[in-house]
Amino acid sequence: MNARTEPRRSSDDIVRLADYRVPAWWVEAIELTFDLDIEATILHARLHLRRERDEPLRLEGDGLQLLEVRMDGRVLAEADYLLDDAGLTIPGVRDRGVLETRVRIEPASNTALSGLYLSGSRERGFLLTQCEAQGFRHITFFPDRPDVLAKYTVTLRANAARFPVLLAGGDPDGEGDLPDGRHWARFVDPHPKPGYLFALVAGHLEKIERAYRTAEGRDVTLRIWAEADAIGGCDFAMDSLERAMRWDERVYGRNYDLSVFNIVATHDFNMGAMENKGLNIFNAKYLLADPDTTTDDEYRHIEAVVAHEYFHNWSGNRVTCRDWFQLSLKEGFTVFREQSFCADMQSAALQRIDDVAGLRRAQFPEDAGPLAHPVRPSQYRAIDNFYTATVYEKGAELVRMLAGWLGPERFRRGTDLYFSRHDGQAVTIEDFLAALGDANDLDLSPYLAWYAQAGTPCVRARGEYDAASRTFTLHLAQHTPPTPGQPDKQPLPIPVRIALFARDGSRLRLRSIGESVASGNERVLELAHTQQAFVFEGIDTTPVPSLLRGFSAPVTLQCEYAPQDLALLLRHESEGYDRWNAAQQLALRAFDARLLDEIGTPALAAWLEVLSDLFDQDETQLDPALLAELSRPPSEIELGARVESFDPDAVHAAREKIEDALATRLRDRLLPRYGSLHALERGAPDSTAQARRRLKGRVLSLLLRALPWEGGAIALVQFQGAQTMTDRLSALGALTRAKFPEAAQVLRDYRERYDGNALALDKWFTLQAQVPAHAALDAVRALTTDPAYAQGNPNRVQALLGAFARGNPVGFHRPDGAAYRYLADQIARIDAMNPQLGARLAKAFEGWHKLEPKRRAAARSALEGLSKRPDLSRDLDDMLSRMLGDRRD
Repeated sequence: MNARTEPRRSSDDIVRLADYRVPAWWVEAIELTFDLDIEATILHARLHLRRERDEPLRLEGDGLQLLEVRMDGRVLAEADYLLDDAGLTIPGVRDRGVLETRVRIEPASNTALSGLYLSGSRERGFLLTQCEAQGFRHITFFPDRPDVLAKYTVTLRANAARFPVLLAGGDPDGEGDLPDGRHWARFVDPHPKPGYLFALVAGHLEKIERAYRTAEGRDVTLRIWAEADAIGGCDFAMDSLERAMRWDERVYGRNYDLSVFNIVATHDFNMGAMENKGLNIFNAKYLLADPDTTTDDEYRHIEAVVAHEYFHNWSGNRVTCRDWFQLSLKEGFTVFREQSFCADMQSAALQRIDDVAGLRRAQFPEDAGPLAHPVRPSQYRAIDNFYTATVYEKGAELVRMLAGWLGPERFRRGTDLYFSRHDGQAVTIEDFLAALGDANDLDLSPYLAWYAQAGTPCVRARGEYDAASRTFTLHLAQHTPPTPGQPDKQPLPIPVRIALFARDGSRLRLRSIGESVASGNERVLELAHTQQAFVFEGIDTTPVPSLLRGFSAPVTLQCEYAPQDLALLLRHESEGYDRWNAAQQLALRAFDARLLDEIGTPALAAWLEVLSDLFDQDETQLDPALLAELSRPPSEIELGARVESFDPDAVHAAREKIEDALATRLRDRLLPRYGSLHALERGAPDSTAQARRRLKGRVLSLLLRALPWEGGAIALVQFQGAQTMTDRLSALGALTRAKFPEAAQVLRDYRERYDGNALALDKWFTLQAQVPAHAALDAVRALTTDPAYAQGNPNRVQALLGAFARGNPVGFHRPDGAAYRYLADQIARIDAMNPQLGARLAKAFEGWHKLEPKRRAAARSALEGLSKRPDLSRDLDDMLSRMLGDRRD
């Protein structure tokens, strides 16, 4: 299959949720026999069919060479079926039957990396599959939709010397030798599954192995496979897998259900990883780890992704989606499970900060732009374009919101019922909410509106204190801005977690009107209407409200806090996330003032004062990693969202002023703090050491501002003597961004040290692509000529072009529009090879409509020019038309 098998769609090809019908034909079982080869694989498929309603048998198939069709053993003539570019239709099939097809597939020419393809070189690479969302139709003719669940028997045959390892999903069911140096292996999956969960792997791979016994007493063999030069980096992933399995047994009561669990690493993958039943396939960047090349953040990401894909065994595999509109049913729920696991394994406060910061950087802009869509879209043209932050991260926040509203015990009752009621079924978001509600005698149907409505609600809060009656009234109102296709919004049920603080920092007991006693110092209010008022009695002082504690709903908050109120929350909040959120709000207000070139604003003064006090605390009083995050202003992407007309240079300059002010205020504290942190460095991987490194990196970046030459010399020493990639990369980044004279040499040293190490070189490309300067485009152009750059490798393309376009607002949005034109040209070239990758790169333009007029015109011109190119893939055409179609200047 190549990228040109899917032409542009017309408006008639839109798939709508409202049009859903159950399949006309079910596949009760499928037997697949592969004769594997890199250039030409032959697949014999045998489908056991059952009619649901009186329609011709229709099977999707794309890029397949049909060799033979049999129905109940009879070879069909060409006149007996209709073959077109999208599939195979066979009229006149009775209520039940067995359909057999033989097709030819060409893995080596499949640059789109969907279906069956080659990873690596023809000489030593291996074959693998990627079938979500619609890749199975590139392998065989099949009703390729998630509600067609079948039991799979898969036989793989191949040359034993070229393909010594043969893997497929399910349990092993035999293996042996064949004539002419070939061998075979068979796998049977007893659990019905949709075609998107099919997987096979074949080639030269090594493995690590571990025995595991589930809480139910099932013996399982865990195996992780990688190429010989990478297998040594799989131990941490294996440990993470075992931790995830134990956690899921304990927290959700979910046990693994096959005799083997395989994971395979590849450098050629469009996604992060894939949860195929019993055979997970991973992008190597989310699996391989070692102290010399893996940062602390990457260790955490590996643990998270390993857990995420394992958790899918129940939330996605055993209970799957009825249709692709329900994608967040598996992804949002599983992201929530992953985040909860990581919070238990590491720091709950830092995990929540990272989750919300990521949501604000990626999903809030998506909700505010031309690509805005509900968590459950009502229609799509290209489903691959809906693997978005809205479906994943906002979907996770909706599950968290429900879990917080229900509480741990009631939420567990609900998920137990959900898994038992729908095991082996393809279901909907309504089914999920019904199970949560039925288990607790509640009607949760009002929360369906969250899944149907795009946009980020804004909650406005205003407090009134009446000293005479000792009451505090909290007025809440909500409003959701219009989004494409949804100009009018309805009010949503919004859980607002609240506490009240006295001026001394203590928390007040809360008693609502009519209650005889105070019931605690925290409440969860439900804002279900456009506006509501909540009254608390027995309040003896004007309180400072802490609202949306723990980020209890995915909304923005407008509240007229005085700077001293936010400073009080920053000092006294009991939860790390809420302290961080107060710091962010102070920094945002400081940014607003700096953007207007105001000096000595109260918000900046309050932020600096509290942070300077916090820097005087040691790590027994304040987690170093939390201090690092408290002292980090919001990203330029978040700051840019606050202005009507986004000028990236002005936003960057204002943020730089805030950073400089902080560095100046902390000048006398930076060298001693860095020295104490560096003295404790032993290269250890534990959470305490990681927390210190997180703060050390932040202090180093401030040092280069406050004391440039001393800071640069320290960074150079740190780079040369680094015991971890975290320290090495933070020093390299600080030297490069500060344009320190030795920066060019240390970049060359890094490049030479890690020549041939794909994951380490990805970091090298990214670091240079994100140096904030108009000249960054010149650096990117030069880096594409580096021998290590490969336009066909998604990781390398994202490490350079993706990092530049999404992580360097100053460089990408240079006023002359040159970077827009350059990226559009690169997208067109990539789209010809890999449509999914091209469309994802194009998403970097999604905020074009908020740019200041000159940049906006240049971005639009680049997008329109790209959209007019011939032979665009369906994915890219859909992405561009959505970005351009409904927006008016």
